[in-house]
Amino acid sequence: MEADPWAEAEAERPDAERPDPADGEEADADDDALLVARAREGDEAAFEALVHRHGPVLLRLAGQLLGGRAGAGGSADAEDAVQDAFVSAWRRLPEFRGEAAFRSWMYRIVTNRCLNLLRARRPTAPLDAVAEPAAPEARASPARTVENLAAVRALREALGGLSPEQRACWVLREFHGLAYEEIARAVGITQQAVRGRLFRARRYLMEAMEPWR
Repeated sequence: MEADPWAEAEAERPDAERPDPADGEEADADDDALLVARAREGDEAAFEALVHRHGPVLLRLAGQLLGGRAGAGGSADAEDAVQDAFVSAWRRLPEFRGEAAFRSWMYRIVTNRCLNLLRARRPTAPLDAVAEPAAPEARASPARTVENLAAVRALREALGGLSPEQRACWVLREFHGLAYEEIARAVGITQQAVRGRLFRARRYLMEAMEPWR
């Protein structure tokens, strides 16, 4: 059977059907609102709780956008981007009025920082958005394991051929399950532009990965 890098990527995305938020997620949003309200009053412990709650997924997002790794937590650039984003969020809390969820606000800040870094990079900068596949099961053949690794690396290289905006839209949609409206806010473009960038990104990746399908 041929290796399927899209299956490896699928393990990284929340749900292929992207259902409406679960009750638990809505409860988390309510908890965030309370923490934000306390943080705006100067409660550093409340803001630290927000950092602990959202830091891991934001670091994952930044790593997928920027590529590279530093230990198990993503690239050094990704870590810096997320830290800078939280510092900015703390300073800008008085501006946050709750029109969108705190998570969506942080997605926007992190995405903007990563886009600025990507635009400043040379086109040949290494990109590493897709995680290595999990350790193969004992019954997996060595040939299949090598093929899977090669397919995932090919997908990484293909992602490197996308523009920063296309890459951001694709990662936010495919890996994080954001709605078009959320992606538009995060990237700073219209929903129509999001759809256009997703269409071009998917077409490019489908063509680039055709040998592996």
